[in-house]
Amino acid sequence: MTAGQGVRDELYERLRAYEGRAAATAGIGKDRVNEPMIRHWCEAMGDAHPAYGGPDAVAPPTMLQAWTMGGLSGHTDRSGAYDELFGLLDGAGYTSVVATDCEQEYLRPLRPGDRITFDAVIEAVSERKTTKLGTGYFVTTRMDVRAQEELAGTHRFRILKYRPAKPKPKPKPKLKTNPGLGTEAKGSVSGKGKGNALRSRPVINRDNAGFWEGVASHRLLIQRCTACDALRFPWLPGCNACGSPDWDTVEASGEGTVFSHVVMHHPSFPAFSEDGEGGPYAVALIELAEGVRMVSNVIGVPCDKVRVGMPVRLEFLRTDPELVLPVFRGSEG
Repeated sequence: MTAGQGVRDELYERLRAYEGRAAATAGIGKDRVNEPMIRHWCEAMGDAHPAYGGPDAVAPPTMLQAWTMGGLSGHTDRSGAYDELFGLLDGAGYTSVVATDCEQEYLRPLRPGDRITFDAVIEAVSERKTTKLGTGYFVTTRMDVRAQEELAGTHRFRILKYRPAKPKPKPKPKLKTNPGLGTEAKGSVSGKGKGNALRSRPVINRDNAGFWEGVASHRLLIQRCTACDALRFPWLPGCNACGSPDWDTVEASGEGTVFSHVVMHHPSFPAFSEDGEGGPYAVALIELAEGVRMVSNVIGVPCDKVRVGMPVRLEFLRTDPELVLPVFRGSEG
């Protein structure tokens, strides 16, 4: 909703003056399109499409933004206007940021050896909006990506720069632990430990709403293409194997193994740790028995005991009265 309707927003008037100004000019991708990055991307996504390998390989279209990223050293091609815009927002107290959505248009396949260049423009700044996260402004940038000076695609990216809303205190839920699949796991309860932090809310849209409805009823649902029977996760509007838009679902058995993992030590966020004190917690890429992979937490074992190949079992964790998440319990044995 729009905040302060009927009241002149002087900050918005200043922000709107940046629409149409360059956000980046004559940017150059730090690496040419290359086979190792394509291979790593496909392995991480579980995408074995034959077009992405072999002598005539092309890069997956969804890698479009990957070739323009600044990496740990950051961007050196951002314009002064872009920095000024965000300086105005920061100075007015809108210091938090969250990505909200992106749109990509693919015009030309990218092939190993292509040199990537790009330009970006500040396309739009919204009026002040009030969301569940807080009050702020949506900023949209559009990037035109070229290969050998030929337009290869367009990446439109929208973020919300906002002032966080003050959390409303909520009563601590009473949880119970029952053995077996489909029960709620104990621990990681909002309000437990320091502060009253809540876990971030998942972004639910028309493409993944069915998945979260399943989670709410303690079912982990995987999409299945009804044309070629390929399973896919995360949920997508169409099959990445044959392109069919038709699908149904199968329920996961709950069995899986740790495919890869990291242990998060910093920043400290109490809502994500089992003890509620903000200690380290394990984030893993879980390979389900059905063959697809998903990112989740591993619970039930010390973080330093999580290992690649460790068997895990699905549980459903109620983190607060309004949120249930799928997690996986590991066993040191």
